[in-house]
Order: sequence, then C-alpha cells, then structure tokens
Amino acid sequence: MNKAREFDQSVLAELKILLGDRVSTSAAVREHHGKDESYFPYAPPDAVVFARTTEEVRDIVNLCRRHRVPMIPYGVGTSLEGHILAVRGGVCIDLSQMDQVLEVHESDLDAVVQAGVTRKQLNEYIKHTGLFFPVDPGADATLGGMAATRASGTNAVRYGTMRENVLSLKVVLADGRIIQTARRSKKSAAGYDLTRLFVGSEGTLGIITEVTVRLYPVQEAMSAAVCAFESVDGCTNTVIQTIQAGVPVARCDIVCEKTVAAINKFKKTDYRVAPTVFFEFHGSKTSVVEQAETVQAIAKEHGGMDFVWATKPEERTQLWQARHDAYFACLQTRPGSRAVSTDVCVPISRLAECVHETMEDVKDYIAPVPLLGHIGDGNFHLMFLVDPAKPEETELAKAFNKRLVERALRMEGTCTGEHGIGLGKIGSMQMELGDDVIDVMRDIKRLFDPDNLMNPGKVVPLQ
Repeated sequence: MNKAREFDQSVLAELKILLGDRVSTSAAVREHHGKDESYFPYAPPDAVVFARTTEEVRDIVNLCRRHRVPMIPYGVGTSLEGHILAVRGGVCIDLSQMDQVLEVHESDLDAVVQAGVTRKQLNEYIKHTGLFFPVDPGADATLGGMAATRASGTNAVRYGTMRENVLSLKVVLADGRIIQTARRSKKSAAGYDLTRLFVGSEGTLGIITEVTVRLYPVQEAMSAAVCAFESVDGCTNTVIQTIQAGVPVARCDIVCEKTVAAINKFKKTDYRVAPTVFFEFHGSKTSVVEQAETVQAIAKEHGGMDFVWATKPEERTQLWQARHDAYFACLQTRPGSRAVSTDVCVPISRLAECVHETMEDVKDYIAPVPLLGHIGDGNFHLMFLVDPAKPEETELAKAFNKRLVERALRMEGTCTGEHGIGLGKIGSMQMELGDDVIDVMRDIKRLFDPDNLMNPGKVVPLQ
C-alpha cells in the first residue's frame, strides 16, 4: 500500500471516530456525490460524510485541514456548472441532514434555517403564517446551496435573488472558526459586508451551515397566465415594455416553440406550440386585474395571441411546474444527451437585441437549441444538447456558448445571471472582469483558504 493510500485510510479512521456510520466510501454514494446536472465528467470524492450540526462541520474541517484534504460542501446536487465535483478528490460534506427550521420571526418577516433545509420545506413549514419565501430556482435546492451559488429564479423580477434575501449567514471557515456574518436587522453599516461576500462564494471561502432569510406576506390575489406570440421578438419586446412601464409583474419567463413542444410531450400538456411567455401577477384583486389588463394590451401590440389563465392555486402550481420541468423535457428531445447550459444576463434595454442575435446564431447548431429564461430581469438560457460519447459535440457547444458570452459582454451584461461559475464559467468570468479583479478575488481566496482546501478548482483556481 502506498503512502497516499495509507494517508486516506488514516483520515477515514478519524472521520469514523467522529461520525460513526455517517461516513461512507461506497462506490454508489461517492458517485452520487460526484455528479451534478452539468456536462462535466463525474468526479467522485474519496469519502462522503453526513453532518448534522455546525459543530460537526467545524470538527470535520479541522480534521481535513490537519491532513490537507480537500472539502466539498454538498446540498442536493442540482448545480449546473460542476460546483460540487471533487476534481481533486477529498471529502464531500453532505449537509442534507442539517434540515431544521430553527426560528421563524413572523413579526420581523424572517426565518433562520440550517443549510440543508430546502425552499419547499421552508414554505411548507411556514404556510400557516401567511408568509412565504420567494426565491424559486426551479429545483428544490437547499437554502445553503442557494446562498452559496447566489441563486435566482422565476420570482426574481419582483422579489430579488438570494443576494437580496439573505440577511445573515453562519459559516465555518477553513481555519475552523465559526462566524455569524450579521445580525437580523434589515440593514446595517457595521463594517465589511461579509454576508454578501459568502453569498455566491460557492463553498470556496467557507462552509455555510445556517441561513437567515427574508420572508414575504402571501398576496391577497395571485394570477398566472401563458401567452403565445408570433415570434421570440414579440416576447422580448412585450417584457421590455412591461418592465419599463413599471408593471410590478411577479414572474415573467420565456420559452421558445421548441421548448413548448418538449413540455407538451413531457408533461402531456397542450400549450400552443409557439414562442411563449409565462406571467404571474401578485397584489390586491383590483391591482392584479389592472396589471393583467395592461400586459395583455402590450402583448397584443407585439403579436401576442391568447392569454390562458390559471387563478386557482393548483392551476398555478401546474403551470409553473411545467415551466420548471422544461430543462428535463428538453433533455428528452435527444435521449441520452447532456446539456451544455448557458446563462447570460443583459440590461433589459438590450434583451431583445441579444436574444434576436443569439437565435440567428444557433440556427447553425447541429441540433435544435431550446431557449428558456427569466427575461423579466434580462436573464435567459440556451440548452446545447450533446452526446457525452462525442467530445467534439461538447467542444462545438462551448464555442457557441463563448460567442453568446461575448455578445452579452458587448451589451454590458454578464456571463452568468444565476448558475454561478463553478468549473464551467471560469474563462468567461476572466473575460468579463479582467485580470485585476480576478487577482483581487485570488487574494481573498488565499486569505480565507491559504491551503486551497475549500472546494478547490472552482471560481478562482489558485493553480
């Protein structure tokens, strides 16, 4: 047995003393924790541990630091850019058993949860209060993972992203210290904003174990609708004019005709096969009607056809579940494929131009390219479906994606509105921010994680 293997066994023995049977090296468990929804090859960790408390996470971190073993935090594995792949081996710290809602402050409109609580779990827990947590990326992700990736989703156009909805974090640093980044007050001018530093850090600066989030009152009236258009340009121009008119639309998502056809086949629905926008309106009964009438008038000017309404809760849930399932529906259009998923975001005034140029460009791709996105805030996605057994297809998709990123940057946008950097967008972030900004990020990484053990190889690789 070589020295490296003996070292692994030493770490494993100490982990088992610490956690008992909540340590696994089985091939199935390791493989499950070594893949996400990205197109990257699986990269399983050497071991998986299941933590239940912040103190256990601290003890695991201290143990791994002593042995210089990489650590990868894990929620439910729904990331799209290779965030949780153990590219240098190490220990995967699964936080899914840290699933307790610790405090709900109804009067203050906030809640404190462990990192493994999912968004659906929190909303189920608080439904009797008349409050809800709005950030909805589609997947039932953990709130710790959503904070770590600065997640967004369908409601962001009205309620904001995780950046706006996280008040405070409890974080275990690479040196074993446990810090609380802020108090529960809605604002503070006390020093550096460490909360925002860790929101979006993707596990590279520390491990988030508790999250304090904003809650919102459930509105008196909620109404959703789908509207088909003659063209994608009609969709984007309708949304731009809606936002510029100050209509407080709660959700506003686009799908192209290829995506609608995939949804219909996958979900057994019968939406008109045409470029379509999914809308949702929140407010008083009167204001919801006014919002809807305004948007219908705008849509009609831009080739909008029929509004199909969903006012009952179960109907709205069904409608938005169809939208959320679009990713998996599109995967089925090319069985066995994986998706190289894009995620640009541009200022709303440049949205129509960016989408139009992009749709012209992807006409030359080897397969139909579905479009979907949260266009109310200028964010949209393409799915380049690739055969994982043909590396040349992945390279071709990456070339199309590079052109899309360059287009978005030319329009003063960003290479990612919500998926994050992980492995997949390191080069794109370099293009966007430049060497000086990346060097500052590396300095921060070295300060917090001098041994490069926290999710190494992601965001700003040191080597």
